[in-house]
Amino acid sequence: MQIGVDSFVATAQGGPLGDAQRVRELLEQIELADQTGLDVFGVGEHHRPDYVASSPATLLAAAAARTKRIRLASAVTVLSSDDPVRVFQQFATVDLISQGRAEIIVGRGSFIESYPLFGFDLADYDELAAEKLDLLLKIRADTKVTWSGQHRAALTGQGVYPRPVQQPLPVFIGVGGTPESVIRAAKLGLPLIVAIIGGSPKQFRPLVDLYRETWRAAGHPADKLFVGIHNIGFLADTTPQALETFWPAYRDAFGKIGKERGWAPPTREQFDAQCSPLGALLVGGPEAAAEKILSEHRWLGGMDRLTVLLDNRVLSHAQIMRAIELLGTKVAPLVRQEVAAARP
Repeated sequence: MQIGVDSFVATAQGGPLGDAQRVRELLEQIELADQTGLDVFGVGEHHRPDYVASSPATLLAAAAARTKRIRLASAVTVLSSDDPVRVFQQFATVDLISQGRAEIIVGRGSFIESYPLFGFDLADYDELAAEKLDLLLKIRADTKVTWSGQHRAALTGQGVYPRPVQQPLPVFIGVGGTPESVIRAAKLGLPLIVAIIGGSPKQFRPLVDLYRETWRAAGHPADKLFVGIHNIGFLADTTPQALETFWPAYRDAFGKIGKERGWAPPTREQFDAQCSPLGALLVGGPEAAAEKILSEHRWLGGMDRLTVLLDNRVLSHAQIMRAIELLGTKVAPLVRQEVAAARP
């Protein structure tokens, strides 16, 4: 199983100096993830003052030049409000810099600021998502593209350059629980990443089963099926330490989002329930975190990747670095050993 880290590059300081420091810290975190043997690091696209990640490809390109083996992914690219030609060019360039380690994970995203920012109507999301994914996959398949749609100028045989090292450049579908997106991914033969940020991971088994069933019905090779999971969490040397450190960070992040969306602020009781063995948050010491990942693996009938969002504006750089170190040196070996031993 692949294990990795996601970041939205949250910043509490703001302004050019604070943002520059946060970018330096991000690159150090990606370097450490690479050095500790983690498999993938994802950077999510956001267009808000509290995140420094409006251009994930730029950040990943900087990381590509400083790392050796870790895969570098968007988490996610909001393709429906972007231009598939530019997305492909940017990630093909990251692929060249990294010598074949770039990935594009496309999805709706957590927020909607990109739609008015780039002149799109959120009401058109489904049509935009399908049309732009179709174009991205055509660009991936052929250098010279003939294509027409409703939301972008037609291509009449123009070439799209540069071409990546990987053939094809990996494209994943990231979903939060929408069956239509899961079915689309399976029919197209694309890997799936499921964001589990609330409730219980057990509740997502029907969604993953739908993906597998649709994949089989579409006639895709069984050995190419790929299910990944995105969790929110935090690791420390002990579970009590992880809980006490992460609670203020979780309260800040979800309290802010809740205020924007009309939700009640999170309570400590809710937080503790989400950190329990049946909850969605991956918070604990190394042994507890490894057991939680293995439980998710069992509940979902197997998974190929798990990434955890360790990024938060309340947590310090040192705390995040320690969490990455524990994930790479303690948790990942435990999980890989158990998964390998369980194989027939």
